[in-house]
Amino acid sequence: MKVSFMGKLGATVVCGLAVFALADNPISTYHYLADPGAAADDEYFYLITDSDDPAAANASDYNIKALYGFRSRDMQNWTDFGIIYDARKVDGIDAIWASGIAKNPNDGRLYIVFPDGGGGGIGLIGADSMAGPWTNPVSGNKKLINNWGGGISDCDNIGWCFDPAIYFDDDGQGYFTFGGGSSDQRSANDNNNDIFNIYKLNKDMSGFDVNSKTHLKIGGPKAMEASYIHKYNKKYYLSYSTADLRIAYGMSDSPMGPYTYKGIFMDNPNIGGQNINANNNNHHGIAEFKGHWYVAYHDRRIANGYDGLEKIPSEDGGANPNPAYHRSVSIDEFTYADDGSMNKLTFTKTGPKQIENFDPYDWYPALTSSKQKGVRSRTNFTPGKVSEHLLLPLSTKESWIRVSGVDFGTAATGFTVEAASTASDDKIEIHTGSATGTLAGTCTLKNTGSKSSFEQNACEVEGLKGIVDYLFLVFKGSKDSTMAIKAWGFEGSGTTPPTPHSAYEGKVVTLPAKIEAENFDVPGTGRGSDVDSYNDADAENQGDAEFRTDEGVDVVLGGTGKAIGYTAEGEWLLYTVNVPADGDYAIKASASTGAESAGFKFQVDGKDVGTEITVPQTGEDWSVYEEFDGGKATLTAGEHVIKLIITGTNVNVDWFSFGDVSAAVVDPSTTILSTNVQLSGSAKIFQVFDLRGKLMGTVDLKDMSATEALKAQAFGKGVYMLKSVNGGKSFMAPVK
Repeated sequence: MKVSFMGKLGATVVCGLAVFALADNPISTYHYLADPGAAADDEYFYLITDSDDPAAANASDYNIKALYGFRSRDMQNWTDFGIIYDARKVDGIDAIWASGIAKNPNDGRLYIVFPDGGGGGIGLIGADSMAGPWTNPVSGNKKLINNWGGGISDCDNIGWCFDPAIYFDDDGQGYFTFGGGSSDQRSANDNNNDIFNIYKLNKDMSGFDVNSKTHLKIGGPKAMEASYIHKYNKKYYLSYSTADLRIAYGMSDSPMGPYTYKGIFMDNPNIGGQNINANNNNHHGIAEFKGHWYVAYHDRRIANGYDGLEKIPSEDGGANPNPAYHRSVSIDEFTYADDGSMNKLTFTKTGPKQIENFDPYDWYPALTSSKQKGVRSRTNFTPGKVSEHLLLPLSTKESWIRVSGVDFGTAATGFTVEAASTASDDKIEIHTGSATGTLAGTCTLKNTGSKSSFEQNACEVEGLKGIVDYLFLVFKGSKDSTMAIKAWGFEGSGTTPPTPHSAYEGKVVTLPAKIEAENFDVPGTGRGSDVDSYNDADAENQGDAEFRTDEGVDVVLGGTGKAIGYTAEGEWLLYTVNVPADGDYAIKASASTGAESAGFKFQVDGKDVGTEITVPQTGEDWSVYEEFDGGKATLTAGEHVIKLIITGTNVNVDWFSFGDVSAAVVDPSTTILSTNVQLSGSAKIFQVFDLRGKLMGTVDLKDMSATEALKAQAFGKGVYMLKSVNGGKSFMAPVK
């Protein structure tokens, strides 16, 4: 094993996923966004950004007034909720710069920490969903930190009182950090940075423990801003923006440090040696989602017109805005090395792979898309209310939004859109493949007489079935700015019914048996709890065995031939088996590791069985495999699913067995052949093996001899070994 790509056993892979469904960076091409914060739960990946939209084309400084909110189920199609908090309409806040977001496991709510302008203090807001409304939970409606009044505590001599981040640990304890710049009391220096603070939040989110204040000192390059904390594999990571415009990080055993500097995680954004960030500042947000790790960051792709992107005007109409103050938000996936260090990020044009298909049979805010052209947006923000965010097509030009990897199932029958229109010829065309591809339907919009008066418009569609790689909603009209789109959705027979995972090669293994670890179940299709057959953050098979290369599990050469490798804690695989009779089944396994310790355990139908297997270092290069005892599993007759779960990173698993398979291989010359053995009670069920140890079935010896029972079950001529499923007695029996 060279590098343990995080989650090699664990991608959330959906068979039948649209093969061309790749995201496009940046996530929004119709306005200027910056300073992302990231969070995730079991359902969504969340992004918040601030906005450079107010900045004039020739801006020479930042003009940042609002926070935008995004979320995604599949890491390609993003729903833009527009402005979720606006300093221009909230009393006591001057501006809103780079902010942080996290999901609170205690109350299930989202929380955002934000800076009051360029150093006025740190505020806190919370909401039940990204759409809001976002409100201040702090006692007395105060800020957390103040620089010129109105907060619980002061900035503690930090030079720049901004760039906060928020983090909740596994035990539910919340923390927030902030800081930047340099002062006489809190300086930023190479290998000696002291510009960040961390505090513990109250469990009810009404404030924080002032006495928990800790200086997050860290070595490494001179720090500038953007402290951020995340956790992976029981280690805490503090990352920050350096004075030379990169992202560095350190690691610790505690969220409050001390942190040991480890290296540079992100260079200044570049692709193929070409800088895409105007060689300027950066900011990042990190979160894990469905077994994958992602980092959001900003660049200057749109303002630079990088790679053919439409260079959109600034808010004042200037056609060539200053890139330094007109940023864009992008996102990419990253991995970890064997020792837990962060592998350096590779910046991409395409962004992350789509990890599940898009369900069109729902009601979506209008700006739900994977790519856009010729559109703008407007948010009607009112404090204390959910914002109304609208899509505004420039319909005399090429104007569309694209949705990727859409699963229409049997067929869609109709499309409905809620829209306002001040013209009589505004319409939306539905195309597949491209903006000029096959036409599936056309919806003519009702003239509502005002862009603030909305009605639903419905039309029939045809040809939309199965998985459509790219779906385009194309906006047509004789004048710009005559329509506003609020929401849309499709009607039909439902998405493709999911199929569950199934035994490898369609062969359900009957216990007792030795199971090769690489023969895990084949994934099903669609969505659902019983579709995935393994969990792997990296969709590629990085192993050298060239086995099952279209799936994400890394199969390596080793052991008795092949083994699973590049494993990380939390990864798992499933195996469907048949249990012929109630009984206890001994667990054994063959594994190796070059690390000091690793391990795995088993579950059957979601419940732990046996004992966790701890694997000490078997050799220095993972080539030495040893057998380990995993206790026993008490199982009932019938079909079950065994789950192999990695509990300690960097273990290779060759095979495992349930039941004493060695007892099935016998020497007939040392075994008494019996033709008249009869039993009763609980010991009546016997497993039948041929002389090569292959399990042939079971027989019931309650009312007849072994030979009679074998004949009754149509076993052919030969000699068979019978073994009690309750252990103990075994013997040979002939059929003549």
